[in-house]
Amino acid sequence: MSPDRLKRLLNIADFRRASRRILPHPVFDVIDGGAEDEWTLRRNESAFDTVAFVPKTLDGTQARDLSVSLFGHTLSMPVMIGPTALQGLLRPGGELMSARAATAAGTAYALSHGSICTMEALAATGATPRFMQVFVYRDRSFTHEFIDRAEAAGYHGLILTIDNQFGGNRERDIRNGFTIPPKLGAAQVAQMAIKAPWALRMRKDLPTLSFANYVRDGRAINMRDPKFRLTDMLDPGMSWADVDDIRKRWKGPFLLKSLVHPDEARRAVDRGVDGVVVSNHGGRQLDGMISSFEALPEVVDAVRGRIPVLIDGGFRRGADVVKALCLGASAVMLGRPNLWGVAVGGEAGVARVLDIYRTEIDRVMGLLGVSRIADLGPDYIRSVAR
Repeated sequence: MSPDRLKRLLNIADFRRASRRILPHPVFDVIDGGAEDEWTLRRNESAFDTVAFVPKTLDGTQARDLSVSLFGHTLSMPVMIGPTALQGLLRPGGELMSARAATAAGTAYALSHGSICTMEALAATGATPRFMQVFVYRDRSFTHEFIDRAEAAGYHGLILTIDNQFGGNRERDIRNGFTIPPKLGAAQVAQMAIKAPWALRMRKDLPTLSFANYVRDGRAINMRDPKFRLTDMLDPGMSWADVDDIRKRWKGPFLLKSLVHPDEARRAVDRGVDGVVVSNHGGRQLDGMISSFEALPEVVDAVRGRIPVLIDGGFRRGADVVKALCLGASAVMLGRPNLWGVAVGGEAGVARVLDIYRTEIDRVMGLLGVSRIADLGPDYIRSVAR
C-alpha cells in the first residue's frame, strides 16, 4: 500500500478492515479470532467504556512529553510491540519489518517464540530494546536453550508467557481447517489463491513456513510431522519453581506475561521478577475470563509501585492507552494492531500504526491538561455506567 493510501487509514479499525480485504479468510481469522464464543476478546475492547475522562484543561499543555523509562531504556511513548506469532505468514519478513518500525519509532519490540525468523536474525536488525518470549516445556533443557540463545543474541529482556500450557479452543481456526504451521489442502489453497497480491508475496515462503526458533542439536524441528504438536511440548505442570529457575538463569530484566490475579502479582515481586504484563492472551486462551483492563487496578495495587506493570488486550485507541496509564500501567503492548499493520503495509504499515497511537495519546493528554505521562493518574478518570 502506498504512503498516500496508508495516510487515509485514520485509525486502528481502518487497519483491521484493510487487512480483512487483503488477507485470505483463514489467515485473517487466525490473527483476528479468539477462543470459543470470543466473549473475552470482545470484553477486552468494551471494558474501556466503563471509564470516562475528567479533564483539567486550564493546567495548560503547550508541549507534551510522551516518553517513559522502562528497564533502563527510554521509550518515545508508552506503547511497544508485544510478542505475536506468525507475522511472517502475513508478509515475508514480517517480524523484521515490525522490529525495524518499532526501533525507528523509538520504542521496544518483543519477539514471539513462534516467529518465522530466528531470534538471531531479529537481533541482526539492531532493534533496540528487544525482548524475547519464552515458554516452559516438558523438556526443561529446551526452555534453557531459548534463554541461552537470547542471551547470546543480546536481547535486553526476557518474557515468560504463563497462560499457554493448554491450547485455546479457537473455533474459527478449526472451522477453517487452519493449523500452525499451515497444512495446505485443496480447500486452503483455494481460499488463499483468491487474494492474489498476498499469494504472490507468499508463494516462495508459504510451502516451508514454520517456527524458525524450534531447533534441536543444530537442526530444525520438523513441525509438519503429524506426530508433532506444540501443545504436547508445553508442560501443564509449570509452577513457581520454573519462575525461580528462569530468574536464576537470566540476569537481565525478566517479565511474567498473562498474569491477571493480584496474588500472583505479589508473588512475582517477591520472587525477583522485574515486571508483569496484565494479559489474557487477547482472548485466545480462556474464554469468559476478566478483561485485561478490568484486572489492571488490582494488579497495580498488589505491586505497589515496586515493579512496572504493563498490559495488553483490546487497545484500539490512544484514549484506551491513556486510561490504562491513569490506572497505573507503565506501558501498553500491542498485539493485533501490529499484525494488521504488517498485513496492510509491512514496515510502513507498522510505522503508521505506531504514529496513530502517538498522535492520539498526545491529543488526549493535551485535552486532559496533562504535560507528562508521569502526571497521569486516577484523578483524570471516573467509573461510569455502560
